[in-house]
Amino acid sequence: MTTEDCQRRAVVADARKWIGTPYHDGADIRGAGVDCGMLIVRVFVDLGLVPPFDPRPYPPDWMIHRSDEKYLRWLDETCGEVESPRPGDIAIFRYGRCYGHGGIITSAEPLTLVHSYVDARQVIEEGFGQNHELTKPSRKTRFFSIWAKKGAS
Repeated sequence: MTTEDCQRRAVVADARKWIGTPYHDGADIRGAGVDCGMLIVRVFVDLGLVPPFDPRPYPPDWMIHRSDEKYLRWLDETCGEVESPRPGDIAIFRYGRCYGHGGIITSAEPLTLVHSYVDARQVIEEGFGQNHELTKPSRKTRFFSIWAKKGAS
């Protein structure tokens, strides 16, 4: 098994540890509260796969009223975009004016993710086909991978 395979498995395992954590804007404490962005930050930073950073503070509805592509900016600096996601990659979805929701892919077949979802009020794992909100064409789903980082060999 390659280092990348081990890292991907660690990302999926760590993301799943957050399942059941209540949804809470701007929080990042497993079992107490987390939002979708901080879930991704905590998993990748805590596993040492990206340098520590904290995108807070941000208002809970920034993606509705602003055109500030917070997700895309971080992902562009940290990852490469991929067409066929694998476990451990990141899915992002357009909400409002910009990309404002994301999750961690846990399975490629069927495509499944762990995300802190406000409608569920907690971190859940679900298949894309189970969530009709995420599969709307207006969501313009995109996938990113730290293993496809620009300039990586």
